[in-house]
Amino acid sequence: MKDLGRSFRVWSLDFLGQGKSLPVEDPAPLLKEFNPSDQKDETWGFGEKAEPWAEELVYSVDLWREQVQYFIEEVIGEPVYVVGNSLGGYVATYVAACNPELVKGVTLLNATPFWGFLPNPSKSPLLARMFPWAGTFPLPTNVTKIMDIIWQKMSDPENIAKLLRQVYADHSTDVYKVFSKIVETTEHPAAAAAFASIMCAPAGELSFDESLSRCRENNVPVCLVYGKEDPWVKPMWGQQVKKKLPEATYYEISPAGHCPHDEVPEVVNYILHGWIKSQESKGSITLPLLDDPEAVQYDLTKDVEFDREGSKKLVKVRFFGSQFSLWNLIRSQIKVPLQNLGLIG
Repeated sequence: MKDLGRSFRVWSLDFLGQGKSLPVEDPAPLLKEFNPSDQKDETWGFGEKAEPWAEELVYSVDLWREQVQYFIEEVIGEPVYVVGNSLGGYVATYVAACNPELVKGVTLLNATPFWGFLPNPSKSPLLARMFPWAGTFPLPTNVTKIMDIIWQKMSDPENIAKLLRQVYADHSTDVYKVFSKIVETTEHPAAAAAFASIMCAPAGELSFDESLSRCRENNVPVCLVYGKEDPWVKPMWGQQVKKKLPEATYYEISPAGHCPHDEVPEVVNYILHGWIKSQESKGSITLPLLDDPEAVQYDLTKDVEFDREGSKKLVKVRFFGSQFSLWNLIRSQIKVPLQNLGLIG
């Protein structure tokens, strides 16, 4: 943010129910007189009835879309470029799909292509009646018992460290700050209940694919930046987005995993800065790594070197042009080993 802040005004925000945006009071308090020895007295959100202010609180991608929309309208006050990683990528496309007048462009960093598995009340009202508690405080007791077991495993510091090692491709990356912030969040009294509600959230009114289609209909520029070694949102998902949006700019970075903006921020910022400048210039400034404007049609791979703490780091960045297709990608991946074996010219 400091680096990008030299050229732009930059904001970031935690989604409600995550990070430092957890409730400041208990949304569904336990009745202590009936269970004075319950160990959950120190946690929030496991009572049988929600407080009046929390009765309509539903953690969902729709809530987070509204949150970002209001933040742009009330705090920033002008159209912006929205950048989202993982779930944030879904929300970024959703905001642009519903409010194209507020969004100048979207950058997706290993965007999650789905979120929420319970039915959405607007899209499936009959099915949604079976899960009236989806995403709310409090959840039914039988659901919270199951989610509590999952929470105990997910919030264990050892398991958090394992997950970070899994999703970061470059294990030399210092993840202590990320690790410590996650652990700090798990210690919040409402963290367990918020986690349970978010995991039981309803699907959004618009799916990721529907949001992408609306972005294309409204001519919202899209830039895709994917870490190639992501074990969760594999590059296949980014390539499918590229297939749906052939005009989208697509860069693939290696080695980089699920959080390329944290593993190789120098490269992501270089791409993001250059892409925004190209958009602002209406294409008169070429995209990052493209020396020739005509090269935007083709695929190319370049080594990008940058300084970090006095030493040189090297990553490969692949650009997929407008003529990209999954079939051509498969052919190119097959062709190289066959050439090495001398089977084709």
